[in-house]
Amino acid sequence: MRGERRVGRLSNEPTEVGFRRELQALSAVLPYLWPKGAPALRWRVVLALGCLTLAKAVNVGVPLFYKAAVDKLAPGAGTLVVVPTMLVIAYGGARVGAQLFNELRDSIFAKVEQRAIRNIALNTFRHLHKLSLRFHLERQTGGLSRAVERGVRGMEFLLSYLLFSLLPTIFEIAMVCAILWGFFEATLAIAKLATIVAYVVFTFAITDWRLQYRREMNQRDTEANTKAIDSLLNFETVKYFANEEHEARRFDTALAAYEGAAVKSQVTLSALNTGQGIIIAVGLVVVMWLAARGVAAGRMTVGSFVLVNSYLIQLYMPLNVLGTVYRNIKQSLTDLESMVRLLGVKAEVVDKTAAPALAVARGEVVFDRVSVAYDPRRPILEDVSFRVPPGHTLAIVGSSGAGKSTIARLLFRFYDVNAGAIRVDGQDIRDVTQASLRRAIGVVPQDTVLFNDSIAYNIGYGKPGATQAEIEGAANVARIHDFVAALPDGYKTQVGERGLKLSGGEKQRVAIARVMLKGPRILVFDEATSALDTKTEREIQTSLEEVAANRTTLMIAHRLSTVVHADEILVLEHGRVVERGTHAALLAKDGLYAAMWRRQLEADERAAALAAVAAVAE
Repeated sequence: MRGERRVGRLSNEPTEVGFRRELQALSAVLPYLWPKGAPALRWRVVLALGCLTLAKAVNVGVPLFYKAAVDKLAPGAGTLVVVPTMLVIAYGGARVGAQLFNELRDSIFAKVEQRAIRNIALNTFRHLHKLSLRFHLERQTGGLSRAVERGVRGMEFLLSYLLFSLLPTIFEIAMVCAILWGFFEATLAIAKLATIVAYVVFTFAITDWRLQYRREMNQRDTEANTKAIDSLLNFETVKYFANEEHEARRFDTALAAYEGAAVKSQVTLSALNTGQGIIIAVGLVVVMWLAARGVAAGRMTVGSFVLVNSYLIQLYMPLNVLGTVYRNIKQSLTDLESMVRLLGVKAEVVDKTAAPALAVARGEVVFDRVSVAYDPRRPILEDVSFRVPPGHTLAIVGSSGAGKSTIARLLFRFYDVNAGAIRVDGQDIRDVTQASLRRAIGVVPQDTVLFNDSIAYNIGYGKPGATQAEIEGAANVARIHDFVAALPDGYKTQVGERGLKLSGGEKQRVAIARVMLKGPRILVFDEATSALDTKTEREIQTSLEEVAANRTTLMIAHRLSTVVHADEILVLEHGRVVERGTHAALLAKDGLYAAMWRRQLEADERAAALAAVAAVAE
């Protein structure tokens, strides 16, 4: 079809497998077309189908009026002029009526269609948020968003074409063949039916064959889109290494692959259109010849000849649309395949049936002999146990890859433990709802990613619906209010993609304000200052200490200077707790923690010396 959209995916699977997947995609759409608990929408479906039936019935009757008018006007008919005039008026009225019923059908069904599209898009969006962190870490955002976008559009095409094009066309063809068979020679109906069957078989066969090129087009399109988004998201990195041309070459390589697939698709499309045109032309010639022979033999009137010709012309567009409809339906089903597969992905972490909400009174956190492994061949944590009493601060330190951040992810239940248990105020977090658990915990991450919106929106994200006074109060606690107030647009200042318009320290203060507005009983600081300079780190650390006062706090840290005041420090090594105690006790033990402390002191001293030399040189 000319102007085709890019659909499908690269696949060499057997046709039977593809057909089963198409049926699965179709079965996933039908419930949205007949929604439960929505009688008003169901009535709209019934009324739309009624209008559709009336439109086709009137449309098929239009040539009958035309035939009667021609016969009445034939020489020797001896009929008053008023009779053919009334028939002509009836002919015009029937055409208007058919158009009216079609438009009424579209108007009635529009709400059903748009509601179905809205619901499936919303359900897909919610489902993606239910999937595990592992799923999202393994997926490419560009390809994922493209699959959802195409799936939603595919459903829109499917609803329109399947219900209001394919089925009505089959209904109209059946009515026309019945009329020709009943009122005229059977050979006319047989010839017309043979033309239609040949057209349909040819169209379906060629469309199925060229679907491989359509799927390849879609795969290449996804690759190009993913590379473009990935490059733009890493805009600064591209600039740092002056690799604009390298990125352009990568993108062009993907576009070139798409170009090749698109050319193949267009060539095969031209072959399909040519074949369809030949079949229709041959059918027209045969049927018109049979009708002309009937008129010459006196078995048919001139009006009958006109009727057959009118039906041929009237069916030519539905036949042409039938090929287009089939292609669009195949493409839409292919579009839906990816989205249906996404909906079929099982959530790795799910709430138990009728799980209660977490009841947080004191905020005690307990890890009881916890073990976890993302891959059975590579354990991340082994037999980790600790207790954070209410209002106390526990710090977790260790080298990179020791498993520190995994502890925070387990507490948020992004993953479930393989062994052991995690309890909050005595409640196993697997027994309560995830939403209530995450509402009870606030996090300030190392890399604060902000939404591309205003500062007020990003702070207010901690409590949707918060008043401006509450947002400013949280900003005051995070010591960012004065900075924001001094900006030209104040709290309406846009932070840019991922918050790139703000410095690291400013983003961290926004994150602190957001957590304060949330007001959780338990706090997690996941290396919240490791990416900041020394001065900013000290300022942020002071804010964090104020925020953590009287709250149960879990600090995951790389820089040991940020955890010296913790009530207890755990030292992780290869997923195991190798030391624990206060800062002073661990230094006195002169073990792994003490060695790490000395290395950081030496590094800080070298950095200070280099800074002093640089200052003197200036």
